[in-house]
Amino acid sequence: MKLLKDKVMAEGIVLGNQVLKVDSFLNHQMDPVLMKEMGAEFARRFADEGITKVLTIESSGIAPAMMTALELGVPMIFARKHQSLTLKDNIYVEKVYSFTKRETNEITVSKKFLRADDRVLIVDDFLANGEAAFGLARIVEKAGATVAGIGIVIEKSFQPGARLLTEAGYQVESLVRIASLEDGVVAFLEDAPIHS
Repeated sequence: MKLLKDKVMAEGIVLGNQVLKVDSFLNHQMDPVLMKEMGAEFARRFADEGITKVLTIESSGIAPAMMTALELGVPMIFARKHQSLTLKDNIYVEKVYSFTKRETNEITVSKKFLRADDRVLIVDDFLANGEAAFGLARIVEKAGATVAGIGIVIEKSFQPGARLLTEAGYQVESLVRIASLEDGVVAFLEDAPIHS
């Protein structure tokens, strides 16, 4: 996705060899035009999958997931990372380790929002080791629903997440795939899909 690649090149900040900071347009300040375009692209890529819900984790996945749900005309659900007084019972719970934050969170989704006949598209901002996507997939599967696909805004292809998810049988579509962050330079993989 050229618009996103251009934004990463113009505003992304490489921190070490494994972390890309994109807080000027994706996960602190957000570019609404870019979010809308990303939602349209995910909707296009998964148009034939019969999606009934879009699922993400708070907070950075919410904007691209919401735009995707809007394009698909379906509800969006976000898994909560923090306990809520209003969400204690009848919930699905999974532990998810965050590579960037180096912490484990218990994520929760109310059972009333996922049904066995749902076809769920998981959307997240980054894919590194696949922990978040696998955690969300486990929640979908606990509900008896189907993971219809996984949409990733930025895939760090030099980490194993995409390969592990694909080997587990999931369709993974990443809007941009980064081959390397070595020496402070963002190197993209070619646009040819390798996970689909």
